[in-house]
Amino acid sequence: MSAQLIDGNALSTQLRAQIAARVGDLTARGLTPGLAVILVGDDPASAVYVRNKVRACEVTGIRSLLEQYPATLTEAELLARIAALNADPSVHGILVQMPLPRHIDPHKVIEAISIHKDVDGYSVQSAGELMAGLPGLRPCTPWGCMKLIESTGVPIAGRHAVVIGRSNTVGKPMALLLLQAHATVTVCHSGTSDLAAHTRQADLVVVATGRRNTLSADMVKPGAVVIDVGINRGEDGKLCGDVDFDGVRQVAGWITPVPGGVGPMTITMLLANTLQATERAMS
Repeated sequence: MSAQLIDGNALSTQLRAQIAARVGDLTARGLTPGLAVILVGDDPASAVYVRNKVRACEVTGIRSLLEQYPATLTEAELLARIAALNADPSVHGILVQMPLPRHIDPHKVIEAISIHKDVDGYSVQSAGELMAGLPGLRPCTPWGCMKLIESTGVPIAGRHAVVIGRSNTVGKPMALLLLQAHATVTVCHSGTSDLAAHTRQADLVVVATGRRNTLSADMVKPGAVVIDVGINRGEDGKLCGDVDFDGVRQVAGWITPVPGGVGPMTITMLLANTLQATERAMS
């Protein structure tokens, strides 16, 4: 058996077309969604990520405001700029690209963004809304993972899901989203004594550790849905995930590739959050 690929590029294209249509309706009514993207410093990877986000905005009709600052920008200056964007009614979402220079506290920066414009869904209040099951802006990568799982047609309710990783940006919100969808959820991490014992029971596995080959074929229940959030470099220099793709593909029912799986969905859900923030501002 060979698993069916969950094509993140194809799903992303479909969802972005829907987003573009809704953005077009808003623009026709005189309100264009606006996303402010702040890049501090000259980290090459961050520059690529920001460029991809700005390009995605352009394609869907969202107005992007890219602000680039040198690494010498002070924390106070950045917080002041965020405050100004919070007060700007033409800006509906604010994204500060991470990582920041060491002299800037990322927690202070995240908490400075208005809850109504927190399109990354990283703030304590956004996390609280998710925990309480309230409507809100969800972290983009876990939300994208949910869309990928839903696209398979495999029911989530009643299934056993294992999330490997407990970060605030992926692991924890992923577990909460799966709980909201009525899955039975186990969260595993570096302190889990027998990871394979948990994953072999799982109908759904989401792997977000940042370590190659975290999940191998012998750890997977036949027919399971496997979502690989990781982005690593193999010995050959090529991109790979946290999953032993070639091996696990022979056991799983569905699997995301790297690249072309979770990655494009993260940016798509950023666009969806910006659209949602705009629509909420109208209500």
